[in-house]
Amino acid sequence: MYDDPTTPVVVTGIEEVTTMRVPSGRLVVDAPWDDDTRRYEQGVPTRPPREPAVRIPPGVYRVEIAWTAGPYEFFGEQFDGVECAATRLCISDDPVVAWEMGLGVDDDVDRLPPGERPRFGADHNVGCFADASAWTTLSAPFRTCVDGCWEPREVGQLPDGCERICDELQQADLVTFTAQSGGVVWLGRTGTGDVAAIVVTNGMTDAKA
Repeated sequence: MYDDPTTPVVVTGIEEVTTMRVPSGRLVVDAPWDDDTRRYEQGVPTRPPREPAVRIPPGVYRVEIAWTAGPYEFFGEQFDGVECAATRLCISDDPVVAWEMGLGVDDDVDRLPPGERPRFGADHNVGCFADASAWTTLSAPFRTCVDGCWEPREVGQLPDGCERICDELQQADLVTFTAQSGGVVWLGRTGTGDVAAIVVTNGMTDAKA
């Protein structure tokens, strides 16, 4: 929304959307589906989900959204815009003293183009946090395609267009959030080096919550 780097953009608030269960300590940070419907219909395996290399303690964590506001122009008219700039999984309440790129298990930082950051793609502008061990079950409602059409899915509706899928057998959850053009993943570490937050910024922004 704010393409001009000189545009003043401010964080107007941080909203807790829900909590989610990660019993395995392994996390998926990715789109809940990729867009190759033909592979789904043919039963062909799709790419594996993007899993950060870092592990977190098994537990229940808050999911929060950071909202920003700033002016923008559309067809010559000026507007005050509000959008979701970042989504945060809060691992602890300890202060973050350093940020680093959230590398995936298959990422090689040396192969990234100059200036590029680890990210996932999201053609439908949706990302998610999910327990990795329950990924097959949790992502299944987003992967039901018949004759080229997505089937309606039964999900828990949350504020701001987010959704939650629950696997009660494994006591694990998946929570979706807005991720325009995909998301850039960041790790926030405490003074002792522990991970306090995992943040996804929208592909069009470069701020951290």
